[in-house]
Amino acid sequence: MAKHPLDTLFTEIKSRKRSDPEKSYTAKLLQGGPPKIAKKLGEEATEAIIASLVEDNPHFVAECADVLYHLLVLIAARGATPQQVYRQLIKRRGQSGLDEKANRKPAIALTRGPKAKSKVKAKAKTKAKKKG
Repeated sequence: MAKHPLDTLFTEIKSRKRSDPEKSYTAKLLQGGPPKIAKKLGEEATEAIIASLVEDNPHFVAECADVLYHLLVLIAARGATPQQVYRQLIKRRGQSGLDEKANRKPAIALTRGPKAKSKVKAKAKTKAKKKG
């Protein structure tokens, strides 16, 4: 069975970790780490949203491809895999989306000011202490 195109792209992305950031956009993104990649993913998601509202379908599809690419780069930077994401999606199958959302732990919003940012820092310190 042929590999899914997203899995093939992910393999390519991982291989770029060893590439020269001056010659590879992917390597440059990976060098910036999750914060830089997440920022770029947010920009691309915004472009896809706008394209969904005002652009033709080919332009929208191209923007969706950009979102998927940048999401895969972020997944690689975090040390996760598409297979982990697939398993999470499979786990949710057959469950009401409303029930799944109601049972989720609330995410900390980084965009809600200094209090949220300090919560994220405190949570990171707690995780670091547990590991160490």
